[in-house]
Amino acid sequence: MATVVRTPDRRRAIVYGVQILAVAACYYAAGRLGLLRQLVVGDAVFTPIWPPTGVALAALFVFGPRCWPGIALGAFFVVLSLAPLRPAVLGNVAGNTVAPVCAYLMLRRVGFRTGLSRLRDGVALVFLGALAAMLISSTVGVGLLVLTGKLGADGFWPVWLAWWVGDAMGVLLVTPALLLLSGAHQVPDPARWKEVLVLVVVACAVIPLATYSELSLLYLIYPLLIWAALRFQLAGSVLCALFASVLATVAATDGKGPFTHLTRTEVMIKLQVFNGSMALTALLLSAVIIEQHNTRRSVERACQELVEVLEHLTAGEAPPGRLPTDRNGPPEAGEGPRSPP
Repeated sequence: MATVVRTPDRRRAIVYGVQILAVAACYYAAGRLGLLRQLVVGDAVFTPIWPPTGVALAALFVFGPRCWPGIALGAFFVVLSLAPLRPAVLGNVAGNTVAPVCAYLMLRRVGFRTGLSRLRDGVALVFLGALAAMLISSTVGVGLLVLTGKLGADGFWPVWLAWWVGDAMGVLLVTPALLLLSGAHQVPDPARWKEVLVLVVVACAVIPLATYSELSLLYLIYPLLIWAALRFQLAGSVLCALFASVLATVAATDGKGPFTHLTRTEVMIKLQVFNGSMALTALLLSAVIIEQHNTRRSVERACQELVEVLEHLTAGEAPPGRLPTDRNGPPEAGEGPRSPP
């Protein structure tokens, strides 16, 4: 009996350990990917988009809050790859772990749904998951740089702003995409594959042109984003916004296209405004469209039920779910039950 009891416990422990290692590996891989396009100010290293924050928040929703050691482990190895082991490293690890955990707790508190099927879900992800929670990691990280003397006090706010926006962009762009993939259980309608193919071809033609042309054609991406949101909701708009933001980040760090002949500060401002507007448009527009579709389906179901009730009443039958009543009415007081004719 003891062996039977220990076997499920051992199995759960193994599954939990695998989850922790998987989260840590994904976090580390996302960190190395983000550092491919890093910017350096003094000894401060930051990226326009920091994917690990999005990976961490998505992992918390998929595996639950028990996976936080995996986030901490992945953050430890990412920070260790940038600096030798010092007390400040542990502070950065703590900040990078606490921020997504706080985002998860706040989103759960307000009833956030991972399907992002309501406007309130998109608003909550923007303001609570991205803007509010990522204040923790940016403040801790830049504060430690100032305390250790690696960054002057006069450089606190520019670096803090870039760090905060990069972490927030990771939540806004990566988390919805991962939640979308984790919840994809249905095969898309084959009748729409032609439109999907057309959208992919147009995106692969328009987005590189817009992000690498020196004519500043970034606004050409917005009609494409609206098309993706209207026809494919979150699946289309988020992936389109992510693709556009990645190419814009590559162009910005290379000083190409609309980011040519700009100072580092101007590049950061222009890039972050573009990435932020892409993410907000994709999330909020898709949420509004999905909410409208759900409302229309609810109204259609209510109308169909009303039509069925009216048909039964017209035919002299009891509506579905109701017992038939005596047409002669209930017996009067003191009168016994009527005998059938």
